[in-house]
Amino acid sequence: MAHLVDIGSFKVGQGRPPFLIAGPCVIESEQLVMDTAGRIAEIARSLGMPYVFKSSFDKANRTSIKSFRGPGLEKGLAVLANVKQQIGVPVLTDVHTEEQAVEAGQVVDVLQIPAFLCRQTDLLIAAANTGKVVNVKKGQFLSPVEMGNAVKKVEECGSRRVILTERGSSFGYNNLVVDMRSFPIMRSFGYPVVFDATHSVQLPGGGGTRSSGQREFVEPLACAAAGAGVDGFFMEVHPNPDEALSDGPNMVPLHHLKPLLERILRICDATITTK
Repeated sequence: MAHLVDIGSFKVGQGRPPFLIAGPCVIESEQLVMDTAGRIAEIARSLGMPYVFKSSFDKANRTSIKSFRGPGLEKGLAVLANVKQQIGVPVLTDVHTEEQAVEAGQVVDVLQIPAFLCRQTDLLIAAANTGKVVNVKKGQFLSPVEMGNAVKKVEECGSRRVILTERGSSFGYNNLVVDMRSFPIMRSFGYPVVFDATHSVQLPGGGGTRSSGQREFVEPLACAAAGAGVDGFFMEVHPNPDEALSDGPNMVPLHHLKPLLERILRICDATITTK
């Protein structure tokens, strides 16, 4: 049975229009967040695409101890609350501990479990117990079948508000590969499945003291996922990725977003009509 999941004023899942999760990797400043969220919201609205803003108050999993992590929980949640109020869209952020899940759950609409933490039982339980939507990113070290265990942990808390996100699997050192079989496999658990098109082109640790990436492959992979059948797309987006403080090499430039989404949506439409 396929479950539809409520996010803000819309539902996501099979049979519903593809939705978008997008925003800068990390909160660099409130001005950048508000400007970017506003522009992406305009683009999504023009395409009839439900939209969830994404940005992190803390990037705990960084290559170097000197890497920029973000403003922290209190300041970051204040910025995300302003996005909800002023831009009028649901918001998503990562959480890394049970305490963060409780605090963030009072502000955001979607709690995201980072890929490296997708097996952390206490974190999944804490996120589920907030009653908010829980987006579990598939670990690079897991098969799609194993994500059924994460689903069961959330369900055991009485929640059916689950989303699963594919972000590639480890393929040797400093490389990821996307197995398109993961989409129908994870969809079989009955919950919406999202493709993370930007982290899937990341080269983890490929820059020595930072990760690198190949943003030129975001579009072909996103198009392939659209053809394979997914319920949503996750993309980190920045006005100037080359100057971003985190994940710049794999983020989508803001001015490239609309034509990219237009192509993806055409493929989604064609996939639906041929079934």
